[in-house]
Amino acid sequence: MTETSKQQHRLLTPGELTDVYDVLEQVRLRPGMWVRGSSLLHLDSMLTGYRIALGVHDIREPDDFWQSGTEGHFTDWLWQRLGRSSSLCWAVEIEREAEQAGRPAMEMFFEFLDEFRAAKRTEDEVLHSLLTAETEQSLAAD
Repeated sequence: MTETSKQQHRLLTPGELTDVYDVLEQVRLRPGMWVRGSSLLHLDSMLTGYRIALGVHDIREPDDFWQSGTEGHFTDWLWQRLGRSSSLCWAVEIEREAEQAGRPAMEMFFEFLDEFRAAKRTEDEVLHSLLTAETEQSLAAD
């Protein structure tokens, strides 16, 4: 992570975290504090617990990282990005990719996550533009 990107993110208290992306940003800033041995399998376990807690407390948050009841959007995106699918979780596959590339798995995960979020923002912007244009056309026709 560059010094500039570190400055853009700040440490938050647990009460300030609003969604899974806030949690992941805290992991990015201090991985050793959150994830034992920088293991993506430990991160996946932590996120599973987070997701279960959301369900237990009937808390809804934007679920572009997960889909209800399935691995979810990030996993689907990752398989497409890597050009394959797997019966293993995203954490295992990223750790394999990182090992082959001789890079830290946690670093690679956050690169993929940033790429996923950028693609998602682009999709959302396109959808918003289409809906806005459709609404304007509908209003103009009336």
